[in-house]
Amino acid sequence: MARPKILVVGAGFAGVECVRRLERRLGSDEADLALVTPFSYQLYLPLLPQVASGILTPQSIAVSLRRSRRYRTRIIPGGAVGVDTKAKVCVVRKVTGEVVNEPYDHIVLAPGSVTRTFDIPGLADNARGMKTLAEAAFIRDHVIAQLDLADASHDEAERASRLQFVVVGGGYAGTETAACLQRLTSNALCRYPRLDPRQIKWHLIDIAPKLMPELGDKLGLSAQKILRDRGIDVSLGVSVAKAGPEEVTLTDGRVLPCRTLIWTAGVTASPLIGTLDAETVRGRLAVTAQMTVPGRSGVFALGDAAAVPDLAKDEDGSVCPPTAQHAMRQGRAVADNVIATLRGRPLKPYVHHDLGLVVDLGGRDAVSKPLGVELRGMPAQAAARGYHWSALRTNVAKTRVLTNWLLNAVAGDDFVRIGFLARTPAAMRDFEYTDAYLTPEQVREHAAAGHLQQE
Repeated sequence: MARPKILVVGAGFAGVECVRRLERRLGSDEADLALVTPFSYQLYLPLLPQVASGILTPQSIAVSLRRSRRYRTRIIPGGAVGVDTKAKVCVVRKVTGEVVNEPYDHIVLAPGSVTRTFDIPGLADNARGMKTLAEAAFIRDHVIAQLDLADASHDEAERASRLQFVVVGGGYAGTETAACLQRLTSNALCRYPRLDPRQIKWHLIDIAPKLMPELGDKLGLSAQKILRDRGIDVSLGVSVAKAGPEEVTLTDGRVLPCRTLIWTAGVTASPLIGTLDAETVRGRLAVTAQMTVPGRSGVFALGDAAAVPDLAKDEDGSVCPPTAQHAMRQGRAVADNVIATLRGRPLKPYVHHDLGLVVDLGGRDAVSKPLGVELRGMPAQAAARGYHWSALRTNVAKTRVLTNWLLNAVAGDDFVRIGFLARTPAAMRDFEYTDAYLTPEQVREHAAAGHLQQE
């Protein structure tokens, strides 16, 4: 008999942890493993703001999938654009553009999330995201380009628009992005003597009434004070009404001359979830506590794309937040449940108590809440960087990140544009490929056509 095929979709925290667990605990004769991902690396997302600000190099947080000693998973270089759970087929668009069918016996859906946007005039064309390595590299090039162009310009209006930067989103991604990039532009002033420091302005805005409410009032206010002391204008209860190439209009009526709008206002489940035509909970795929999809044989889902019940909380209907620590643990739990399914054993529910949160604001500034203990300043920075460093999967990645941190602390920043993305379309849909997915009807048609070809 042919070995059962386990197909994992997504190489984020959840997908990679699942694959590694399956490689360790399944015998090579028990199942064939395959992983669908456009890139053969796991991106350590929490450190993206440090790539954008140049503290870390892009390669240091792109952790190779092929370094595992037990590596035996077939990597399919592409993105899943649809799943037919009845035919047990995943439709994959390879990086070459070729669309193929990948049959499976068990599928683990961990496609992650994409940047959540709204129907705001001009947003899709003029905002930049912070969800991929390419976006982080592009934003760094773009910000330094604004400094270069403003320094060379004699037009005060042009200078004003190039030296104002707007970050939307008061969560961890937005706060860390604004903090790290503001520090970059502040440190750059000594290299740009023609620029007036008063013209460089950073704005952090969010529609919510509080900054990072998950941290609690005290730490949230501490982070807000750190940002404002640096000169960052923090505006809460405000969002973007209209975005143009040279200005941003806010909902409170202000019009800011600005050529850099960074959008980090939350995430939503990957559009792949919509191709299953299954029940969702606030956009995330509804799953059981064992992370199975009800009524869909052999289908598991986890991470940002799934509404996994949070059994560690007493609240009814509570689901796990889309954080790295939950995704990693869910990946291991799903792997165990897939193995249990193959071996005819009972599945176990996922339970995990949150270990706390860490926020790196660059330099010596940070706020953290590990295990409920509130920290500020250097102790918080040590906790934040210690957590991120320990969470990196390989010793090579740990060495690269630690070396980058030490080099930046000793030598400071380099204000160099790489330029390889200068002519790349910069809209979020171009980096996150949100328009690449099929409809449920197209998925069924493609799966049926592939089945006929095999016959």
